[in-house]
Amino acid sequence: MKVTKSSEEPVSAEKALEVRDITVSYGDTQVLKGLTLSIAKGEIAGLLGPNGSGKTTLLHALLGLVPVQSGLVRLFGRDLRHLPAKERARLAGMVPQKMNTPFPFRVYEVVLMGRYPHISYWGGYGEKDHLFASQALEQTGVKHLSERLFPSLSGGEQQMSLLARLQAQNPRIFLLDEATSALDIKRKIEALDFISGLRRRQGVTVLAVFHDINLAALYCSRLIFLKEGCIKHDGPAESVLVPENIKDVFETDVMVTRHPINGAPQVFFVPG
Repeated sequence: MKVTKSSEEPVSAEKALEVRDITVSYGDTQVLKGLTLSIAKGEIAGLLGPNGSGKTTLLHALLGLVPVQSGLVRLFGRDLRHLPAKERARLAGMVPQKMNTPFPFRVYEVVLMGRYPHISYWGGYGEKDHLFASQALEQTGVKHLSERLFPSLSGGEQQMSLLARLQAQNPRIFLLDEATSALDIKRKIEALDFISGLRRRQGVTVLAVFHDINLAALYCSRLIFLKEGCIKHDGPAESVLVPENIKDVFETDVMVTRHPINGAPQVFFVPG
């Protein structure tokens, strides 16, 4: 692994994601409360916060998977409400925390499903779609799992297979919901290096939910802290990853130091 300082990588001024004053509720429980946020094209932003703070709900709202009671969501300047489902999926896609398949699909079939937004309504998967799926399996290091049944995989193998599916889908925006949480250390680094490489080579935009603050600081130029459905802190990792902000969001005492190679802020937890 070559550790680079993500904040030194330039991003476009164009907005890939724009959220204006959105509110999302489940029944009588308001989960997102007038949230406003924008992510630039080519940016890698980390989304952090306590359990139940609204991180997954925000990603679902960006894809139109949950209804937004008020406010506006735009993908590359286009109102999400007016985008057909397939066109929306060509712009943005997600690796969820987990996926339950109703049938025991093979891994190859799960990855090939990522090509669905690109096929015609009357056509099937073509040669190009199979090529994208095969390349995605190879690039994410799970080609050897192609014939395995998806439900039989470990949690980490499933996450990497879902990352391959997203790569096959080839959207302009990657939304990652704790996409590396089940991976061992080696695979975490490989997955995040792969995603970081996509940003450099293809200019993809990434909004990723993390529980590991230190990994987020290593790979994200920007950190967004969410608590109780509101953004509490948002900015460059060097600016927002300070003890008082961690205390404010997580109600935990920490010390912050610098990574010895790239100088990114890193958190040390203080036992009680």
